[in-house]
Amino acid sequence: MNRAVPLLQDFLAESARRLPDKIALVAGDVRLTYGELARRVRSLAATFVRRGISRGDRVLVFADNGPEAVVAFWAALEANAVVSMISPQTKADKLAYMLADSGAKALVTQAKLAPVFRAAAARAPELAITIVAGDPNGGWDEAIARDPDGSAPRACIDVDLAAIVYTSGSTGDPKGVMLTHRNMMTASTSITTYLDNREDDVILGVLPLAFDYGLYQMIMAFQMGARLVLEKSFAFPPDVLSRVVREGVTGFPGVPTMFAMLAEMDGLAAWDFSKIRYVTNTAAALPVKHITMLRELFPNARIHSMYGLTECKRCTHLPPEDLERKPTSVGVAIPNTELWIVDERDRRLGPHEVGQLVIRGATVMAGYWGKPDETAKKLRAGPVPGERVLYTGDYCRLDDDGYLYFVGRMDDIIKSRGEKVAPKEVEGAIVDVRGVKEAAVVGVPDPILGQAVKAFVVLERGVSIEAKDIERECRSRLESFMVPKHVVFVEELPKTTTGKINKSGLA
Repeated sequence: MNRAVPLLQDFLAESARRLPDKIALVAGDVRLTYGELARRVRSLAATFVRRGISRGDRVLVFADNGPEAVVAFWAALEANAVVSMISPQTKADKLAYMLADSGAKALVTQAKLAPVFRAAAARAPELAITIVAGDPNGGWDEAIARDPDGSAPRACIDVDLAAIVYTSGSTGDPKGVMLTHRNMMTASTSITTYLDNREDDVILGVLPLAFDYGLYQMIMAFQMGARLVLEKSFAFPPDVLSRVVREGVTGFPGVPTMFAMLAEMDGLAAWDFSKIRYVTNTAAALPVKHITMLRELFPNARIHSMYGLTECKRCTHLPPEDLERKPTSVGVAIPNTELWIVDERDRRLGPHEVGQLVIRGATVMAGYWGKPDETAKKLRAGPVPGERVLYTGDYCRLDDDGYLYFVGRMDDIIKSRGEKVAPKEVEGAIVDVRGVKEAAVVGVPDPILGQAVKAFVVLERGVSIEAKDIERECRSRLESFMVPKHVVFVEELPKTTTGKINKSGLA
C-alpha cells in the first residue's frame, strides 16, 4: 500500500490521527470526535468492499445534512469508489435519472426518504446495494458497528475520480461534473489558504452537502482538523443562529438569499457573534446594503465575496480589504489558478472588454460524466500542449487592476432593442432600492423589442412601493435599454435546493 501521494480521504484520516479526541462534527444532538468519525468511516468502507464495491464504482448518498451523509461520503472514498451527494429534496424521476446516468452500484439513504428512493431504485438496473439509515432492517447500524483492522486497501491515485457533482440546471437533465482527488484537494487547499483556516476554526455547514459550496465546508474543516457544525438548512434562522453562538462558530458561509433573510430579522444586535472571524458569500455578488448589514452584525469578521462554478469549484475571491473600493467585483483569481477573457473568436481581451471567462488550473473538472459532446464545449486546448482549460459560459470583464466583474451567463443574456442586457446588472440596481428584499429579471417576448426586460420583485415587510418607483430608480442607475418594461411584485421567488433563485417558469 503506497501512501506517498495523498488522496482526498487522507484529509479526514490525518486529522483523526493527530486529533482523535477532538470534536469533529456537531449535527443536531450528535457530537462525534475525529476518532469516532474515522472509525465509522472505516467500518462502512469495509462493508462496501465486502459487498463488492471496488475501484471506480459509483456510490450515491441521498440523505439530509447529518452524520449519515458525512460518514457515507468519506467511506465511499475510503473504499476506492466515486461518491455523489444528492439533495434529499430530489424527486423520484430525477433520482432515477442520476442513479441510471451514473451507473451507481450502491445507494446510501434514509428511511424517511423511502417513497422517493424505492421508486427510483426500481428503475436503476445497476444498483446492487442499498443501505438505509433509520430502518432496523436497512443495514446501516450493522455497517458502521464493526471495528475493522486498518483501512481498505488503497487502489486509487490522485487523477482518479473522487466525486460526481450533479449540476442543478433549470432545464434539461442534470450534468454530472467529474472531479478527481487532485481537483478537490487543490480547491480545498486554495480556499483554506486565502481564508486562513485554522485548526481552532468552528465552521457552519448550513448549505446542502449536495451543493459543492456546502460540501467543501466539510472538506475544508476536516482538512484543517477544525469542527463542523452541520445544520439541515437555514429555514429557521433563529435556531441556526442560536447554535452559532453556543458552538462559538468562527466561519459563516452563506448565499445572498440567507443574507436577505438576516436583513429582515429583528433584534439581532443583541446576539453575540463576536467569535465569527470570516463570512463568505458566493452564488451572486453581495448588494452593498447587505455588505453594510454584515459588517454591523459581525463586527469582527472579514467578508469574502467569491465566485465560482461547479466545473472548477472556485474562480475568484475578493480580498476583504478591497470590498470598499471594488464592492461590485468578484475579485482576483484564487491561489494556483489563472483566468482571462476571450471574445467570440477566442482572442484575449483587455480591460473593460466583455467576453467569456476562461479558467486554467488543477481545479478544472475532468469533464461531464457520459457527455463527451458537452465536455468538448467546455474544455478546450490550453497554453500547454495536452492540457484543457475551462470555458465557463459566463460573460465577465476585468478592470485596469485585473479584478473580475461578473456580467451574466451567456445563455441568460437578454437581447432587447438589439442590445445585450445582463440580468444580474438590472437585479443589482433593483435590490439597491430601499425596501427591496430580492429581485429576479428575465427576458420575455416582445413584438417590438425582441425581448422585454421583466422584473419580479420581493419587498421587505411593511414596505409599499409601486412599479413606477422601481422603474424611476432603474432609470437613474441604468442605461435606458436595461430599464424593466414590466415590474411584478411577488411574495417570494422560487428557489433551488441550494438557495439560488430558480428563474425557470418566471417568464
